[in-house]
This record gives sequence, C-alpha cells and structure tokens, in this order.
Amino acid sequence: MKAQILRQPASIEANPLHLQDVPQPVLRPGHILIQVSVCGVCHTDLHLVEGELPNPKLPIIPGHEVVGQVVENGDHTSRFQVGDRVGVPWLHESCQGCAYCEMGRENLCDDADFTGYTVNGGYAEYITVPEAYAVPIPDHFADEEAAPLLCAGIVGYRSLRLSDLQPGERLGIYGFGASGHICLQVAQHWGCEVYVFIRGEAHKRHAHYLGAAWVGEAQDEPPQPLDRSIIFAPAGWIVPLALGHLRKAGTLCINAIHMSDIPQMPYHLLWNERTIRTVANATRRDAEAFMPLAAEIPVHTDTEVFDLDAANHVLQKMKRSDINGAAVLKIR
Repeated sequence: MKAQILRQPASIEANPLHLQDVPQPVLRPGHILIQVSVCGVCHTDLHLVEGELPNPKLPIIPGHEVVGQVVENGDHTSRFQVGDRVGVPWLHESCQGCAYCEMGRENLCDDADFTGYTVNGGYAEYITVPEAYAVPIPDHFADEEAAPLLCAGIVGYRSLRLSDLQPGERLGIYGFGASGHICLQVAQHWGCEVYVFIRGEAHKRHAHYLGAAWVGEAQDEPPQPLDRSIIFAPAGWIVPLALGHLRKAGTLCINAIHMSDIPQMPYHLLWNERTIRTVANATRRDAEAFMPLAAEIPVHTDTEVFDLDAANHVLQKMKRSDINGAAVLKIR
C-alpha cells in the first residue's frame, strides 16, 4: 500500500515525509481493517514531524483524523460490518486496567497508544484499529467534512467541557484553525458569544463570517471580560494576556499537546479564583457525545483537500498559518 513515512523527525522545510510502498497492516483479533478514504492534517502531526513530541514510534505513518470503510473484521469482532463508514481518532487504545482508565480518564492512561504517534496512522491506504476505539461517522457528513471532527472536533469539545462553559456565557478563542472554527459553532449552539483572538487577516475574516461577536489579536482588550477562554495556539506568551481578559472565577483552558514556555507573570492575573486547565487527548466518551452533537447542530467544517503526496507541502502551509479551517489528505 502507499503511505507517507516519517523515519526521522526534521524541520518540515526539509520534506521529512516520504511516500513509499509498505506492507498492508496485519489484522489482529479484536481489530478491524479500514480502507482509508481521507485523513485530516492536525497541528499535532506537525509537532510530531518536527520532533517536538517525545518518544514517537519510528518509522511512523502519521495521521489521526482517519475516515474510511471497514473492509475486514478480525476474530472476536461484532461492532461493525464490512462496508460501514468509521473514523479513527487520536486515542488508539488504552489499557483499561489502570487507575486512570477505571476512573473514566483513559485519555491519561500511561500505557495508551495514539494513532499516528505510537502506532501507524492514516496517511496511508489502510489502517487497523481495535473495534472498540473506532468512531461511527454520522450520515450528515461527507468524508472530508468528518475528518477534522475526529480530533479538532472531539478534543475541542473536551476543551469546551473542561472550560466549564455555560449557556449564554462569553467565550474567548485564541488561535482560529481547525479546532477554533468548530468550537465557535458549538458555543454558538449553546447560546454563547464568541470572541476570537487571531493575527492573520484571512482567519479574522473567517471568524467574522462564522459569526464571532468580536475579532481581534491577543494583545487587544476585548469589549467585555470573558467568562471562559481556550488557547489553541501553541504559544505560551498568550497565557498571561488571556488571564488578563478573564473575569473573576473565570477559566482558561489550554488545548495544546506542545507549547512554548509560559513567561513569568504577576500573581494578580491568576488571583480572584481564576483557573487554568490543560487538555490532554480525549476519551471515547467525548467522541460518543460530540459526533451526534456535531450532526445535530450541524457543524460545518471548512476544509482544503490535498492529495496524499502533498503531505509535506500541507504541513508547511500549516506552519505558516496558511490553512483556512482544516486541511484534509485524500487517500482514494
């Protein structure tokens, strides 16, 4: 099968992904074999390729926003039929025996595997996944529309929950890529006003188009204090600014698997019972709650579709913030 292989992390400008013929994955008991239709491109893929994530499996096939059809079931599987359309998200499998798994926080499992990071992902024609971790795709969405929902959407939804956002509150979003433009739509569905902080003019126009109540840059003062905020940009310098825009007892949620250092800041920014939370991965329960909600709203994902052989180019565009919405690789 054709797949994009990362053998050694390097700057994306060096084109470290190589399109090669590799063996089709072996189907194991409890797993399903999926013929990949599309795979979304996530900022986490860029962190992986450039060596900013620790201890990846190498060589590795990246990609964890995978949509395709079941073509074969392994032994001891019954959840899906051949021909069913499914997704493969970031969480590939957890141990189901540790304290975190038992308390419903399998996203924190120390023995978890992650798609496109510790096991091969979806920049390929085929992928296998334990059937319990595959995600049914609502009929409402075309393949390329569904792909960003499997990470940007699911993890973004977890960020909204961990931010404690309540209906009618004011939400700040810092960074307006794939997750940001999905979270804006969910928050609006809950009757919230959304304030977007972003630099690029194209992203500002996109936020206005989707109905943001206010659009500015991180250094700008919003017209009203915010109840909750989520940082999607992997930039630590934003944290003190975002805290300064929060009301008393507000919550700042950081959705970033990798972030530059947070600068020293005065305590008064955190005082008055403001809270900082980070988001680590997502659970199957998040996926089960979000995907039907996305279809109910319905969430519209703005996508740019590219061929599989353009993976390096797409990640270069992502690094320059030249993707408006979400990038998706078309596999077949």
